[in-house]
Amino acid sequence: MNAMNLAQLGALRPPANPVSLPRLRAPSKDALTEALSLAGCAVIEEAVSEDKLAGIYNELGRWFDAAPFCEEEFFGLRTKRFSGVFAKAPQTGTLALHQTILGTIEDILLNGGNGDCIQLNLTQAIEIWPGEYPQPLHRDDNVFPAAKTHELMINVAWALDPFTAENGATRLLPGSHRWPRRDIEEYQGVGESAVAPPGSAIVWLGSLLHGGGANRSILPRRALILSYSLAWLAQAEKLLLSTPPDVARALPEKLQRLIGYQVHRPNLGWVEERDPIEWLRGQTKELAAARDNLTPAQETLMKAYLTAVGR
Repeated sequence: MNAMNLAQLGALRPPANPVSLPRLRAPSKDALTEALSLAGCAVIEEAVSEDKLAGIYNELGRWFDAAPFCEEEFFGLRTKRFSGVFAKAPQTGTLALHQTILGTIEDILLNGGNGDCIQLNLTQAIEIWPGEYPQPLHRDDNVFPAAKTHELMINVAWALDPFTAENGATRLLPGSHRWPRRDIEEYQGVGESAVAPPGSAIVWLGSLLHGGGANRSILPRRALILSYSLAWLAQAEKLLLSTPPDVARALPEKLQRLIGYQVHRPNLGWVEERDPIEWLRGQTKELAAARDNLTPAQETLMKAYLTAVGR
């Protein structure tokens, strides 16, 4: 980020007519889509059962205990982070496949023909410790050096502990996905803490200004981030490495595909010109007959061509 003095920062104020952070319970896809369209973010309270949350919390616990603190300021010197969570805590896969959230993300990202399928962009468990400073506000989709004409990614933070204004709950700027983009995105003194009970899901668009909060409490707070993006983009986390094949083979097929065992039709991500999930299953060897992997529109064109040439 470029340097900017306090006087200039003070001039960066959000547009008028602020939007409130939507809070939902067991929403439909339509309700969640509407909330994200309006505010760019939403809190789905208690989106996972207490029993399921307890199992995930226990699996992640020893990894949080062993994880080192981050080494630089953006990720937080009083913050622990680790990835590869499906290998470390297999029960986290159920969160990645939450039906309403995943369906909404697919609908939004693929709307308008922007891609053939989506993928997981990263998995990251985060523990913010007492004394951590607030993270600079930022837009996650700035990781992609491309024109932002449509949504490229959507993130979900699962609250493993209570999220409070005191313990570092994520700060969100509802409505900022519609604001003009600036080189400097540090809107000081604004934002709404995503206060939420454990088991809640905080969802936000990649274009939304947000950041981790300061932990002014006496205890750390834990969360799990699951980020999704269009599958023609590079993943932030190389999930095919952090989730070894032996681990991936035990996961549900939908999750295998989200990790990267899928073809983004027509020609992105294949093994021997075939769907890589066949390789995972042992069906593709050193050599295999190539497949076209066409989209439905391309199949229609191909059929028309074959008819025209008499084949």
